Amino acid sequence: MRIDAMNQVSQIYSANRTKKAANSNALSFADTLELSQAGKALQVAKAAVAAAPEVREDRIAQIKAAMENGTWSVSDNDLADKLLDSFDI
Repeated sequence: MRIDAMNQVSQIYSANRTKKAANSNALSFADTLELSQAGKALQVAKAAVAAAPEVREDRIAQIKAAMENGTWSVSDNDLADKLLDSFDI
C-alpha cells in the first residue's frame, strides 16, 4: 500500500466535509405568527360564546310564569316542525 496515495485520499475527504457556519448568531430567525381579520373575528366570537351563560335563566323564568298563568301556548305547526326535525324527516 502506498502511503502517499492514502494522504491524497484523506485530503479529498477532508476537502469535501461540510463546514460549520462561522457565525450562526448573525443569521438567526424568529418564527412569527400573524392572524387574519377573519381569525381575529373568530377569536372574539369564541370568547363571547364562552362568556355567555349556558342557560338563559331570564327566558326560563318568563316561560315558567306564562305556563303557571295559563298563557303559554305553542302553535300546532311549530310543534309539528320540531317533531319532524327531531326525527330527521
